[in-house]
Amino acid sequence: MQRICVIGGSRYFGKLLVERARAAGHQVTVINRGSSQPPTGVEHLVVDRDDEAALTTALGSRTFDAVVDQVCYTPVQAAIAARAFDGRTRRYVVTSTIEVYDPATAALPPVSAGTPVPEENVDPAAWLVALDLPWHDEAYLEAHYAEGKRQTEAVFARAGGFAFASVRSAHVLGGGTREFTGRLAHYTGRIARGEEITVHAKALPTVFIHYEELADLLLWAAAADFTGPVNACSDGPLDVHDLTAVIATHAGREPVHRVITAGEEASPFSFDRHYAMSNARAKELGFSFSRTADWLPGAVAEALATEPSATV
Repeated sequence: MQRICVIGGSRYFGKLLVERARAAGHQVTVINRGSSQPPTGVEHLVVDRDDEAALTTALGSRTFDAVVDQVCYTPVQAAIAARAFDGRTRRYVVTSTIEVYDPATAALPPVSAGTPVPEENVDPAAWLVALDLPWHDEAYLEAHYAEGKRQTEAVFARAGGFAFASVRSAHVLGGGTREFTGRLAHYTGRIARGEEITVHAKALPTVFIHYEELADLLLWAAAADFTGPVNACSDGPLDVHDLTAVIATHAGREPVHRVITAGEEASPFSFDRHYAMSNARAKELGFSFSRTADWLPGAVAEALATEPSATV
C-alpha cells in the first residue's frame, strides 16, 4: 500500500486514476476545489492549489509516497507545488502533454515526418522558465498551453525536493460523454449528420491513448522509480482520414472531407506538422501499451451512442 496524493482527480482519467488507486488498496488523498466528491474511502482536501498558504495549511503534517498532479498548467503553479510538497513526498508525477513537442509553439529540434518524437526533443532540465509572464490570464494561458506545460516540467525538474517524472500524454479518447473535450464527438456527430470535416491538404499522423490506459499508466508511474519525461501513447499512429474511416464504418455514412484554405482552422486531429510521439522509453521501463486500432472502435461506438442522428 502506498500513500498517493492526486491533485485534481475530479473527472475523466483523473477520476479513474483515483478509483483504481483506491481499488488497488492504496491510501488516497485528493486535492481540488471541491467541484465533486471523491469515492468513499478517499480523503478529500478542498483547497485552491494556487493559494500557497492555504495549500500548506491544508496539507498539515501529511506526507506521501507519491503525488500525481493532474492540473498543473503553469510554472507559477509548479513553483507553488514544489515548495508546498518539498519534504512531503518521495515522488512527484505531473500529467503533461504531446503538445510540448508541437513545432508551431516553440523552436524545437526538427524531426522527420514518420520518425516518432523521443522525450529528449524537449529537455525540461534545460528549458527556460519565465515566472513573470501573464500566466494568471486565462486567454494568455489558453494561447500558450504547450509552453505552460514545458515550463511546468522545467520548474519541477529543478526543484530537487523529490524525484520528478512527467507523463506526456497523447490525445485521450474513450468514455463517451466522459471525454469532456468533445473532440471525438465533433467527428462522430458531423459524420453521422453528413456534415463536412475540415482537413489539411496533407494531413499527418498523430498518436492517441485510451483514457483507461492513461489512468493505468499514471498509477504505474506513481509507483515506479524512473525520473524525467515519458511519452504515453498507444501503438499505431493515425491521421485524420484513418480516424474518419473508423467512424464511417460504425456510423454507416461516408465522411465528407473539405480541404481548408490558407489561414482556415482544420478539425481537431488534422495536423499539417509532425510531432507524433515515440513510446519506446515507457516500454523499456516495463509498461505495455495497447494498439489504437483495438480500442478505437469501442470509443467511437460510445461517442455515437450519444449522437441522436447516429446509426450504430
